[in-house]
Amino acid sequence: MNIPQTALLTILILMSLVAGVAKIIQMPQELHFLAHLGLSAKAVTWVGLAQFSGGVLLIPPRTRLGGAILAVAALMTSELALFTAGQVAVGLITLFPLAIGVSIIIENLGRKP
Repeated sequence: MNIPQTALLTILILMSLVAGVAKIIQMPQELHFLAHLGLSAKAVTWVGLAQFSGGVLLIPPRTRLGGAILAVAALMTSELALFTAGQVAVGLITLFPLAIGVSIIIENLGRKP
């Protein structure tokens, strides 16, 4: 893995961990924007656990594919909520980590664990 790939992976790991914790501890902003999808506080916690777990699983190469899948699923949930809430600018910015996650999935699909 080269330096730019490592930097992008690190960004996705940190974003997944921080965003996951924000959902797990029920930050008001997270509850508010995910409410646009009709998610309850308990559902937001589960999304946060998935996102945090994805960040942790992205660290070892052996579990990177699973981590990327969890991170992308959580990011897609956030994307949907942002666009539903009319926050198009923030939604467009959030496409960047989503693209990183998708590229990690593609890169790891053919690899043996």
